[in-house]
Amino acid sequence: MEKDMEREDITQENEATTENAMDESQPAAETEASDTTEESIDETQKLQIEVAEAKDKFLRLYSEFENFRRRTAKERIELIGTASRDVIEALIPVLDDFERAIKAEAERPEGAEPTGIDLIYNKFKNVLLGKGLKKMETSAGDEFDDEFHEAITQIPAPDPSLAGKIVDVIEPGYFLSEKVIRFAKVVTAAKS
Repeated sequence: MEKDMEREDITQENEATTENAMDESQPAAETEASDTTEESIDETQKLQIEVAEAKDKFLRLYSEFENFRRRTAKERIELIGTASRDVIEALIPVLDDFERAIKAEAERPEGAEPTGIDLIYNKFKNVLLGKGLKKMETSAGDEFDDEFHEAITQIPAPDPSLAGKIVDVIEPGYFLSEKVIRFAKVVTAAKS
């Protein structure tokens, strides 16, 4: 009987130890599970942050590319519009010479056939007009505008109503694709 009691005591002690071990192992298992859950949440948050940063980076890069594309397209259009600017600027004095030659030939009889100079001048003028050249409409009595006119001299106003206005046009100005490529050279009347 003593042996049976000793066995029961040992069995009870073993059971108590096992229960204690189970009680201690349950919080450890719960702690491990919560650690795993926290790690997965941390990893999920990290991945979400990385995705958000990648999206932001992509949107910024896409936006920069679109701005670059628009800017280069605009520059290309402007370049095409003014590609022949140097050539046309060099030809404008030739156009002026033609106009002077025609004025000098004004003594020809009324109704006479146009001369070769007239024909060449008209063809030359039409080619330049076709390339986008446009003559500035400036005449005596117009207001002086420094964005379109270049005053080469100033004289006293012959009439008070002409003060600060254009008195004479020496050379006409020209536009190429709506941009001034040569200012009109004018004489202005001084303000009193």
